[in-house]
Amino acid sequence: MTTVISRISEYITQRKFSITQFEKSISVSNGLIAKAIRGEKSIGSDKLEKIFFVYTDLNPVWVLTGKGEMLLEQESSKICVSPDSQVGVPYYDVDFSGGFNAIFNNQTLLPDHNIVFEPFSDAQLWCNVTGYSMANTINHGDIVALKELPNWEENVLFGEIYAIVTDQLRTIKIIRKSGSDDTLKLVPINTKDFDENEVRKSSVLKVFTVLGAIKKFF
Repeated sequence: MTTVISRISEYITQRKFSITQFEKSISVSNGLIAKAIRGEKSIGSDKLEKIFFVYTDLNPVWVLTGKGEMLLEQESSKICVSPDSQVGVPYYDVDFSGGFNAIFNNQTLLPDHNIVFEPFSDAQLWCNVTGYSMANTINHGDIVALKELPNWEENVLFGEIYAIVTDQLRTIKIIRKSGSDDTLKLVPINTKDFDENEVRKSSVLKVFTVLGAIKKFF
């Protein structure tokens, strides 16, 4: 019987990757996918999420159910740089954790170019990510597509990843409820090296939905 892992194996073969290359690209432990393919280990939803996050041309419906085509429409998964300011979403060569405020406060700062990527076409901007607190989902050196969340106190979904701007910091974290109605809990993915912390809601200036992250390709 065709299974989820057998379809992933088929995709790896189609893309002409080695199993090791594929494991490294999605930041999972060496041998995990190989063991899953051999039936020695199951593959969890968190690993599937990483696969879909990195390989945007892979059709999740096909992986999970076998229905439809392996690959999404090429036009929807094609990504490129556009010199035309009217096409795509602006990319600013600044780090979210440092220099990001200049995008809004410095009217002379212009985007380096635009990025055309249909899945994130409703983003407001792309910028750089530095740091390792969200490693394996959003990695150091990635670029992220951001869209400001209006009325964030009413619309934020606890447990989701957001880019948060406060009067003291700029960070990308999972937002969770805290023990106080006046604060938010900011939780890293890399809990081995980074601690969660709390910020006062009154200090939050902007919250952005992180539509996705990709490896910088230019």
